[in-house]
Amino acid sequence: MPFQSERASARQRQNRENLPGTIFKPLRGLQLAGSASTSPRAPAALGRDRRNDVIDRLHLIVAALAVSAIAGFAACAPAVAQQKVPPPSREAAQYSFAPIVRKAAPAVVNVYVRSRVQTFNSPFADDPLFRRFFGESFGQPSERVMSSLGSGVIVSADGLVVTNTHVIRGRGETEVRIALADKREFDAKVIAQDDKTDIAVLKIENGDGRFPTLDFEDSDSLEVGDMVLAIGNPFGVGQTVTSGIVSALSRSEIGHSDSQVFIQTDAAINPGNSGGALVDMSGRLVGINTMIFSKTGGSVGIGFAIPSNLVKVYAESAASGRKVERPWLGAKLEAVTREYAEGLGLARVAGAVVTRITDKGPAANAGLEPGDVITSVDGVEVVDARSVFYRLTTKGVGQSAKLTLLRKGKPIDVSIALLAPPSAGKEDVKNLSGNHPLDGARVSNILPGLADEMNLDETGGVVILSVRNGSAAQSLGFKAGDIIVAVSGADVATVTEIETALAKRQRLWQISVKRGERVLQLQVPG
Repeated sequence: MPFQSERASARQRQNRENLPGTIFKPLRGLQLAGSASTSPRAPAALGRDRRNDVIDRLHLIVAALAVSAIAGFAACAPAVAQQKVPPPSREAAQYSFAPIVRKAAPAVVNVYVRSRVQTFNSPFADDPLFRRFFGESFGQPSERVMSSLGSGVIVSADGLVVTNTHVIRGRGETEVRIALADKREFDAKVIAQDDKTDIAVLKIENGDGRFPTLDFEDSDSLEVGDMVLAIGNPFGVGQTVTSGIVSALSRSEIGHSDSQVFIQTDAAINPGNSGGALVDMSGRLVGINTMIFSKTGGSVGIGFAIPSNLVKVYAESAASGRKVERPWLGAKLEAVTREYAEGLGLARVAGAVVTRITDKGPAANAGLEPGDVITSVDGVEVVDARSVFYRLTTKGVGQSAKLTLLRKGKPIDVSIALLAPPSAGKEDVKNLSGNHPLDGARVSNILPGLADEMNLDETGGVVILSVRNGSAAQSLGFKAGDIIVAVSGADVATVTEIETALAKRQRLWQISVKRGERVLQLQVPG
């Protein structure tokens, strides 16, 4: 009877699998067995009842053992959950980031900035007719307090903090305050800031001398797919940790300086996270969160961080009281296009083409020629011109670098000395403010080193380094890299000349701007 055996086995399996249902059935059976004497039953039926009672009791015993086992497992569960350790390797699975957060989070701070700004309410403040009708106070400067917040990272025990320049940039008198994760607050002063890389360094004042710190990790050790954590103060809600992976490396299509490349991550980064930490699975700093790509203002999984190797250069220079000098290449570079790559028979569209050489500059002394394609710096592949300048900046002035070139299809190596740019002129960087179209623009005289960094053909004139969000200059479409040629008919070649021209009130402003190969004319009512 094989078929009946299979059915019996199936019933037994079903009974075992339906253990919870079986638990309640014996309880009803026991109640019925207690009233057996009042109900006449045949002996065979009584025998079956006794067997059923035995089976029911066995079921109860099994059920009790099962419940005890479950309770035992539940009692052991907390002990297992508490055993959290940092992953020993990239390949190791990890259920919790808590050990990493405990190590890294105390060194991530909130940065609060207050600026007292004088605003001019009307271009007709000096007009006697308006002053007669509206009073002597009409159009006079008024003071307004502007507040902003961001994040920062403590990188030395004596209170050195790295953050973004756009976090601490203010107009007029600026106050900076640091709030630690343990709720302590301190005043801080700005000891270094750089618009081109968006890196700023602060120093905590009147501290107790010992602060929690984050150690720098070599950002070149990152690979696409590595897990990372972003720690900061998004929207001012308080310290927040988000997780993600490294989505891409050497992103250089964004930013406004030729020494800027970014780590891309899908860890949620929102307004207020700027200046916060991007840490790896060992709890070490691999980047400073800087910007996001978003059409909504919130995170959509595309965030960017400045690599720690570049941040470290600025932090160490600020700690020693030195200003960061970017090496001067003395050459204009352009990215390799697909057509250029196909013409040279390159395996992929990557590298930087030398299009111009400055006489007696480092590139000329090293033997570079127009048409050379730089494919790597010190053995690290470069994807475009910005990658080249980034690699040279992380090396520093006074060092040398090995460039691998393709010249007429053949690879060659050259050694180039990294020199400071010549000081042919006075560097003059100013934040323009006032009732004029360039309010909110940060400008500088164009020196040879700056021309290199921003890949400009000119070595004279005034260039916009950055534009403040929400400013008049931004709303009118000015952007980093624009060269100011003239203001209301007056040619300008220095920052001093542009300040003089903007100080003269105009009923109609006329600004001439060179952008690439084009010269644009802008007219704005005064």
